[in-house]
Amino acid sequence: MNKVEQQLPKPAAMGSYSEQDVIFLLKDLSQVSLEKSTLEREQAVQSGTHYSEMLPIEYKPTDEYLQLFHHSLDMYKQKLAIAVGTVAERILKVKGRSIVLVSLARAGTPIGILMKRYLLKTYNLNVPHYSVSIVRGRGIDENAIRYIAQNHPNDHVQFVDGWTGKGAITRELTEAVAGFNRKYEMNIDDSLAVLADPGYCTEIYGTREDFLIPSACLNSTVSGLVSRTVLNDQFIGPDDFHGAKYYSELLPEDVSNHFIDVVVSEFSHVSKEIAEQVLKLEAEDKEPTWKGIQDIKQIQDDFSIENIHHVKPGVGETTRVLLRRIPWKILVKDLNNKDLEHIFLLAKERNVPVIEYKNMSYSCCGIIKPLN
Repeated sequence: MNKVEQQLPKPAAMGSYSEQDVIFLLKDLSQVSLEKSTLEREQAVQSGTHYSEMLPIEYKPTDEYLQLFHHSLDMYKQKLAIAVGTVAERILKVKGRSIVLVSLARAGTPIGILMKRYLLKTYNLNVPHYSVSIVRGRGIDENAIRYIAQNHPNDHVQFVDGWTGKGAITRELTEAVAGFNRKYEMNIDDSLAVLADPGYCTEIYGTREDFLIPSACLNSTVSGLVSRTVLNDQFIGPDDFHGAKYYSELLPEDVSNHFIDVVVSEFSHVSKEIAEQVLKLEAEDKEPTWKGIQDIKQIQDDFSIENIHHVKPGVGETTRVLLRRIPWKILVKDLNNKDLEHIFLLAKERNVPVIEYKNMSYSCCGIIKPLN
């Protein structure tokens, strides 16, 4: 028995997605109380507690947020379908047909499902899809990757996420997979496929435009009712997967499968646009330039921000700062950008100043308030 084949945990049946769509390699911590208020979490994180040891309180989304989600889904469903098809075609070209999709929980999960559905619908290719935890500063869940390696020894792993911000997770993934490969004498590829790569951090993407992926508007209610992932020694032993909670009480508010169905129903209408986008990307220089991180360093200087983790670039991250963190300022590239309606709405609701800042590759950027 080699190192990879040692006894591993079994996946927990959790979440509101069908197991045909995704298998979560996570330990179910639904019975454990890990939630803290936004202020408590912010104070804890800023005084050194790791963010993965606790969870935000998972609120029932307000009518306004739900309206915002449905409005943006309606607005972007075709754009999403094109980006999904484009990135899936690119994966096929780079990796071939024997692939296993491994999405990074939780923002990657709905995106991985969409890619899986696209391959099934377009090529009748039914690829396995897992969702695993990666934690900034602590790496990837090695037990989950060992489980995949053991169950799919001949498939090429393709990691999947929703979008890139500063590229912190891309770097984390590269480092973690290199460590894993050394430790287990394996050769897993660390490449990351995303729908949108405004940070210029990866070679496999659907677009580099910074647009709202509507699943960023909501938390668990668009991610199969699964929480963010947890890595807390109190509950996670060396032989466990990383943990997460399943919020079954939010079932009446759940739009996870609705989101998938709406985008999937667009695939047949946009095959021409997907083919055009694939051709366009063929001609593009896909080499990551990490342009995004250079913009972030400039923002850090211009606004005297000590901690780079307080700068959250891109539409998805800015939305999350407004929903989950304590925002200080919002920077937008263009104050007249109609695609940022929801950002303006949330900022107004939370009384956060919005400043025009043209010198960045992102549409917008959220800055977290330092509490000291």
